[in-house]
Amino acid sequence: MSTDARNAAAAAGLDPKLLEILVCPLTKGPLRFDAERMELVSERAGLAYPIRDGIPIMLPDEARPLDQK
Repeated sequence: MSTDARNAAAAAGLDPKLLEILVCPLTKGPLRFDAERMELVSERAGLAYPIRDGIPIMLPDEARPLDQK
């Protein structure tokens, strides 16, 4: 995770260390933190997992498909 992403995560109330160890529950692949939308994005799965009240919601049923705005 880049320093900018780490700082954005901390500013959003997220533990940057947590974001470093989280992976997509479907693909077990890496996640990208989107500070603007407050989501963790799995490019491989094509899903964006929401972050609500500082808690990543890592449930595929709660994720937004990336092709959906």
